[in-house]
Amino acid sequence: MSANPAHDLHSTELDSAAPSLRARVVLALGPTTAIVGVLWGVLQPWRLTLLHPHGQGFWWLLSQPPLYVVLVGVLFRLVVAPGLLDDLEDPEE
Repeated sequence: MSANPAHDLHSTELDSAAPSLRARVVLALGPTTAIVGVLWGVLQPWRLTLLHPHGQGFWWLLSQPPLYVVLVGVLFRLVVAPGLLDDLEDPEE
């Protein structure tokens, strides 16, 4: 008895489970955006008044552009990317 049919079936399952280049790019967009937001905060620390909050109110501390960029990156990865991946993997298209 030969094991080739079982091997062929196993390799086909592995090939279909590997994400495509498009799927990898979509999955990388969110974390890349979040990393850019962190780098922006590190490279321009005067934009983050959390580091020196003297005389600033809560909303001023919360509304910092680098924090928004990190938040958008995380939300994209958790909320938007799964739907995009479902559309990319849809066999009907």
